Amino acid sequence: MENTLAKKSARPARRRARTTLPAGEHHDSQSWRKHNIGRLLNNAITRFESRILQQMDEAGYSGFSLSHITITRNLDIEGTRATDLAKRAGITKQSVGELIAQLEAGGVVERKPDPNDKRSRIVFFTPLGIEWLNAFRTALQQAEAEMEEELGLQRLKQLKQALADYGET
Repeated sequence: MENTLAKKSARPARRRARTTLPAGEHHDSQSWRKHNIGRLLNNAITRFESRILQQMDEAGYSGFSLSHITITRNLDIEGTRATDLAKRAGITKQSVGELIAQLEAGGVVERKPDPNDKRSRIVFFTPLGIEWLNAFRTALQQAEAEMEEELGLQRLKQLKQALADYGET
């Protein structure tokens, strides 16, 4: 046993990767939790989509949430199976089912039997859902214009390109 300890102590100590901290920040600080890229992206998307929802409310399409946007963002115009919506959105089939039911109650989507698989159903936008989608596009364009006004055209273009590049890998 003593021999084993001697071998261990003869090895050079492993060094931890050292991160550079902003001036005045200590190693026990938790600021990294608020300022990491994931949190920053989440904050930005929440602000952006909240603005879209506010504009949708003003256009007469109230009662929808960020969760509903997650479904409609992933719904193809030609229809999509609920299982595919769940995969694309990264949420459970049960959650997708609830959100689809809420969107159905709002008249935005409907489910129809899949002609290729009688056990499955495909989710489609209704005619009202297409109107909703057009209003959503207008709200999205307005929110993006507001973002451009705040960040500047060049920074917004760089941000969009960087996100597109990163998301493709």
